[in-house]
Amino acid sequence: MTATAHTPAASGRSPSVDAEELPLWRLHAMRVGYALMGVGLAIVKWPLVIDYDQSFPLYEGVVAVLLTAMSLLAFLGLRYPVRLLPILILEVLWKLIWLGVVALPAAATGSVDTAMSTVLVNCSLVVLILAVVPWGYVWRHYVVAKGDRWR
Repeated sequence: MTATAHTPAASGRSPSVDAEELPLWRLHAMRVGYALMGVGLAIVKWPLVIDYDQSFPLYEGVVAVLLTAMSLLAFLGLRYPVRLLPILILEVLWKLIWLGVVALPAAATGSVDTAMSTVLVNCSLVVLILAVVPWGYVWRHYVVAKGDRWR
C-alpha cells in the first residue's frame, strides 16, 4: 500500500480511516490532551456560563462562551481524536501566539501583573498539548498534503 492510500482524497475513504495511520498509544495520548482541555475548561468556564452574570464585561462573556464551546468539542475529541485534531492545533496556536505577542514583551519590560501572571501560568500548560499532538501527522495531512478541490 502506498503512502497516499491513507489520505481520504486518494483513497476515497472517510477521515476516520486516517486514525489507522496512528498507533493506538498516540490516539490515547491525544485523548489525554482532549480530556485535560475539556475538564479544565469545564471546571473554570462552565460555571461562568451556567450562572452568567449580565454585568460581565462583553468580551469576558464572549471568551467564556467560546471556551465552553471548545471544551464541548474537546470532549467530542475523546471519541474522535483524529477528526478533532484542529481543536488541539487551535489550542496550541492561540496560546503560543499569546505567549509570544503579549506575555514575552510584557516580561521583557517587567510589566507582568497578577492577572497576566495567572494567564501566563495557564497558557504555559500548552506544553502538555504540544506533547500529545502527532506533529508528523499534522505536517503530512495539513501542510504538505494536496488540498481539497475548489470546484
